[in-house]
Amino acid sequence: MDVVTEFFQKKGVKRVLIFAFIVFILYSMRSMMNLILLTFIFTFLMDRLIEFVVKYIRLNRKTLVIILYSLIVGLLTLGIVKYLPIITVQISQLAKQITAFYTQPHENVLIGYIEMIISKNQLTAYLENGFSFLLKYFTGISKTSIQVMIALILSLFFLLEKPRLKEFTSKFKYSKIAPFYYEVEYFASKFTRTFGKVIEAQFIIAIVNTILTVIALSILGFPQIFGLAILIFFLGLIPVAGVIISLIPLVLIAFTIGGVLKVAYVVVAILIIHAIEAYILNPKLMSSKTDLPVFYTFIVLIFSESFFGVWGLIVGIPIFVFLLDVLEVTNKETISPPHDRKNG
Repeated sequence: MDVVTEFFQKKGVKRVLIFAFIVFILYSMRSMMNLILLTFIFTFLMDRLIEFVVKYIRLNRKTLVIILYSLIVGLLTLGIVKYLPIITVQISQLAKQITAFYTQPHENVLIGYIEMIISKNQLTAYLENGFSFLLKYFTGISKTSIQVMIALILSLFFLLEKPRLKEFTSKFKYSKIAPFYYEVEYFASKFTRTFGKVIEAQFIIAIVNTILTVIALSILGFPQIFGLAILIFFLGLIPVAGVIISLIPLVLIAFTIGGVLKVAYVVVAILIIHAIEAYILNPKLMSSKTDLPVFYTFIVLIFSESFFGVWGLIVGIPIFVFLLDVLEVTNKETISPPHDRKNG
């Protein structure tokens, strides 16, 4: 009996059991996962934005929080009232345009080869799911908008009372559940440092990628720019795979409006933008630990999409990076060679 008690009192065993318990609780609350993820993402990103603004503008923190949230709610309201109908129509037109292109016979050998690859790899099914997902969220906006508003309100109250919340939460250190609290605090700090940072980087990369792509498409004379911008932004949140998936509808639309030459222009523009993302943005925003091999990236995306649905494509990589951090998986560059350790 003493051996069993001693085994369960080991720090590593307690940590694994508490982590399993947290996973079980989250799994039990999976119906609320949209709200949980949205609240965390809004809170983390807004907190980072507030910290950034405070460096340059001397304002009371609570006043700054209220101003920024008022600005965001105002922009969301303007977007829903003015641009939502336009975006919904444009996404519907894009879906019809791509479907019409795909159902028509084409004599061009290159296009025929592309169609064969798309059919073979079931990419049309992914595109149809993507478009139906966008249409579902933008046409059935009521449920989504309610979740977004609740998440915004929760994140607002969290940031307004952040110092008080930290003070109140710290009282659990001296309570009867102190061992549990310390482990939760450990996982929370790891989660914020890895998951939060990767999500932040993904959002910044997606925004820059969307702006650059929209500028390029506008110059090339693409129709339905608003709809394409929304599509590119959401796909830009998917690491690596998003660029490949977004290229397919762009190539099909380019061929429809300008033939093979327009396709070449689009491919060159996307390659340049992807090079900017890969060689400038990624090294600056992503830590070395998140620089996963492409094979691992795709495997994680496939499994996370299977478990979490569309959310898995966005949060799969951050969750995987969080697990790597918990397991203390580091790059070999960060570990000193054996002879250095001996000398030390």
